[in-house]
Amino acid sequence: MRNVQSALSAASLGGKVRVSTVHAMTLLAQSDPPSSGRFNPGLQDVLKGLLAFQRDNGSPFAVNPYPFFAYQSDPRPETLAFCLFQPNAGRVDAGTGIKYMNMFDAQVDGVRSALNAIGFKDIEILIAETGWPYRGDSNEVGPSVENARAYNGNLIAHLRSQVGTPLMPGKSVETYIFALYDEDLKPGGTSERSFGLYKPDLTVTYDVGLSKSSQTPSTTPSTPSTPRVTPSPKPSSAWCVPKAGVSDAQLQANLDYACGHGIDCSAIQPGGACFDPNTVASHAAYAMNLYYHTVGTIPLNCDFSQTATLTSSNPSYNACTYPGGNT
Repeated sequence: MRNVQSALSAASLGGKVRVSTVHAMTLLAQSDPPSSGRFNPGLQDVLKGLLAFQRDNGSPFAVNPYPFFAYQSDPRPETLAFCLFQPNAGRVDAGTGIKYMNMFDAQVDGVRSALNAIGFKDIEILIAETGWPYRGDSNEVGPSVENARAYNGNLIAHLRSQVGTPLMPGKSVETYIFALYDEDLKPGGTSERSFGLYKPDLTVTYDVGLSKSSQTPSTTPSTPSTPRVTPSPKPSSAWCVPKAGVSDAQLQANLDYACGHGIDCSAIQPGGACFDPNTVASHAAYAMNLYYHTVGTIPLNCDFSQTATLTSSNPSYNACTYPGGNT
């Protein structure tokens, strides 16, 4: 890294090109809960030298968080939702009281805590790669087109929202999706060769909304809401509301998910225009609709584990106004 930086400086590029190196999450001795994040003690001396170099040159600390592997080690449905940025009950960090709504933020904040613990609070974090495989071997849990589309699509929406992580709010962490195309000759299981948004022949594997010709898929994924980044033709129905018969537990999960993704839920707080009636159903309906109109008005953003639907009937009442109408 020093030699590369010296060569860049000699070419008058020292202030334009940042030099870093990538680390696996196994560099951490612990990361759960995120506030307990610490680096392996045997590597701290080397890391301090590396981080001092990065501080001097303004380069970021690059890591590769993969919620996919976290799910493989704990393949419960609630873990899958947590990893895919989908409605879930969240996980509370006992050290800070912060409720995390997705694994990506939890993993990144674990790194943030580890950096802070050895005196490098000013070093930025860069996500050099993260992704989800769209296929795998029969003995692998997690790989599927639906899950890959959900993870990458929801990740993009999360980053574009500028919400940030609980320990780094209000800004997006610079992030690179793995991978642009399949590495079809890579050794290991099938999943190792199946992270690409494109196949080796450059045909699209699945669309996460990045292409200019993005359209809403004709089939509904089996996983919950998949926020899309590139708008598709807008539906004629203008409001997103819960379906009839949805349990309060599911509505609470939808409410927590929506309000945990950077939307302004003050209207359903005490004193807010939509606080009454003070029921989970009423509050969830407002939050789900607001999420739909904040993230993007396409059908997939009004899915919520197939518990929501679009309607042309305005659910606004009294002084409580639901965003919608002619969008």
